[in-house]
Amino acid sequence: MAALESQKLSATEETEVQQWITTSERLKSSPSDTSILDKLNSHLTSRTTLLGTKPSKADVAIYESLAPAVKSWTPEQRTGEHGHPHILRHLDFVQNSGVFGLKVEDTDKVKVDLDEVLYVKPPVDAKAEKERLKKEKAAAAAAAAVGGEGITTTLVDRTKVAAETVVNAAVEVKDKAAAAVGVATEKPKKEKKEKAPKPQKAPAVTTPPSPHLIDLRVGHILKAIKHPEADSLFVSTIVMGDKPGTDDTSEYEGQVCRTVCSGLNGLIPLEEMQNRKVVVVANLKPVKMRGIKSCAMVLAASPKLKEGEVDDHKGPVELVIPPAGAEAGERVTFEGWRGEPEGVLNPKKKVWETFQPGFTTTDSLEVVFDGKLVKEAGKEEVGKLTTASGGVCTVKTLKGATVR
Repeated sequence: MAALESQKLSATEETEVQQWITTSERLKSSPSDTSILDKLNSHLTSRTTLLGTKPSKADVAIYESLAPAVKSWTPEQRTGEHGHPHILRHLDFVQNSGVFGLKVEDTDKVKVDLDEVLYVKPPVDAKAEKERLKKEKAAAAAAAAVGGEGITTTLVDRTKVAAETVVNAAVEVKDKAAAAVGVATEKPKKEKKEKAPKPQKAPAVTTPPSPHLIDLRVGHILKAIKHPEADSLFVSTIVMGDKPGTDDTSEYEGQVCRTVCSGLNGLIPLEEMQNRKVVVVANLKPVKMRGIKSCAMVLAASPKLKEGEVDDHKGPVELVIPPAGAEAGERVTFEGWRGEPEGVLNPKKKVWETFQPGFTTTDSLEVVFDGKLVKEAGKEEVGKLTTASGGVCTVKTLKGATVR
């Protein structure tokens, strides 16, 4: 808690924290106030903490105000159709995460059953919803016009009659004049021109599959925490050279970052995931992992499985280490397979699944791509994973490992 008191927040964040502390005071006296609970639950729908991903004393204040009441909530109040599941998740995160420093005894914690989910909101049909709103808007416009409909209709009808009379008179005069001078009123038909055949489109140029289509970059982990709803996952905030406004990014400590979930909890100590450089796969399609959207993947090495052996996920695991001095966002590529990566890999094309089996390490602990292991590579060369300046990515101790 002392760390939260001394943390640096922006003026906007300070204001938001104070607003939530005021809300916590209201909840302390009225913990069943549905209007406040609905607003809080909606706010937490896409956030890990009240500030998004940054923990604060506001999270602790809400926990201390609500926990006593939530302990006695029914399953319907927790995860039913009109329940508040995101509040429940948030309280469970606060009471179990060491970053808040609460040290709540197990007997005093809010009991959470992750398998007890009574209601899952059905997906919205965007097309049907758009059509419904369109109909509602049209009905409202029709209702608003009812008051002056009679007068408007009469005026319109009169205008139509007058206009038709003028047009008919003009046509009659024109026909008489044409007959007098012997001019035919019908115009000669124009000859149809034959349309020129449309030019055939040139076939699209397809890039042959290659490891260079995978966007590998140097990443800088600013912070990492344990996933609030998955024991095996870390949630990291990583800078990887994205421009402001890029999809699936947010700002943390003045830097453009992505949120990345990795299954490294229990395999790598959490303290080793703080403020360090790594190598990331930056163009995989984002996926939700237990409620948190993961927008990249951290590369790590593990022993290669022998034929018939099953991965028990017990390690050892080592993170891929970029060369010293490499900057966040710097591209890393395999020698012999350089080129521009795709924007976002199409999952149907299986680019990552095709070439990842060639990612391995040598006896000198360098990370390489071995073309002999992937026939689609087109050549049986071995290329080191390097930055543009030639620095090689490595691992600590694992030789002949699988890198993924």
